[in-house]
Order: sequence, then C-alpha cells, then structure tokens
Amino acid sequence: MFYKYKRSTAIIYSIVLIVALIILDQYTKHLAVSHLMNKADINLIPGVLQLHYLENTGAAFSMLEGKQILFAVLTPVLLIILLIILFRIPQEKKFLYLDYIIVFIIAGAIGNYIDRISNNYVIDFIYFSLINFPVFNVADIYVTVAMIFFFVLIIFYYKDEDLEEIKCSLKVKKNG
Repeated sequence: MFYKYKRSTAIIYSIVLIVALIILDQYTKHLAVSHLMNKADINLIPGVLQLHYLENTGAAFSMLEGKQILFAVLTPVLLIILLIILFRIPQEKKFLYLDYIIVFIIAGAIGNYIDRISNNYVIDFIYFSLINFPVFNVADIYVTVAMIFFFVLIIFYYKDEDLEEIKCSLKVKKNG
C-alpha cells in the first residue's frame, strides 16, 4: 500500500487498515442497534438526513432481497479475488490509489458479510430523505466511494500502459 516500503510491510498496513475500517463499520452498526432499533428516527438535518434503522436482506439498495445463500457464496470468492489483486499490483506510487480502493472495497464487503452471517441481514441506518435515497451503512459508503474513485482513476488518471502493467502483474505465473 505504501510504495516506499517493502511489500510485506505494505501488506501489513493494508490489513491493519482493513481491520480498522471493519471495526468502525461494526461499531456504527452496534450504535444503530442500540439507539435506533424499535425507536423513532433521529433527524440530523430535518427533511434531508436522518438515522433510520433497517434490516436489509438484500444487496446494495435492497437488490436481490432474500438471496442470503448467494451472498454467502459470492462474497468470499470476491474477497479472494480482491486480495490476490491487492497482493499482486505493482508496488509503485502510481498504483497507491488503487491499493486504497481495494482495501476499502474489502473492508466494506467484510463488514456487510459479518452482518449477513451473524444476523441473516445487513444493518442499514443512514437515510437521505431529501432524495428518498435507499437506507445504507458505513460499509456501503466504503464500497460506493471506492468505486467512484476507481472509475475516476480509470477515466482520468491511468493510461493504457498503466492498465496493461496491472494486467500483466495479475497473470498467473507458470512454472518452467
């Protein structure tokens, strides 16, 4: 993650950041259960932003409602792929942003996966009532913001040769 350090040090930093982000996500969900479950919404900005407890059995924005087995299988597969990418991306300054993006996506996926495994639903609690946006949580913020930055990087920052370098670094190395 930090290009001036050895790969093993960078991996440790990535893991520590992932764990810290997961703890923050789980702590906010704990607060939501403690202070919002079976209680009236809390208006932070009246008519704009409120805290509203919701148990979501779907994916982002309640898509694929009730497909918990699908999430139980796909999430670990996605996590393994993301970890492989994270560990194989060239350790260069220009790919530092990509490292962070992957770390935030991993943390968001694990944060919601913990909920799915332990509760059979994801705890959502942030609601933008101004635009009637679906209720979401901190892990969702990690993934959404990371994906926005990813698309911005792909469109405006990385050149074709950078993407080719990433692609080459991800190829499976064969013996002999």
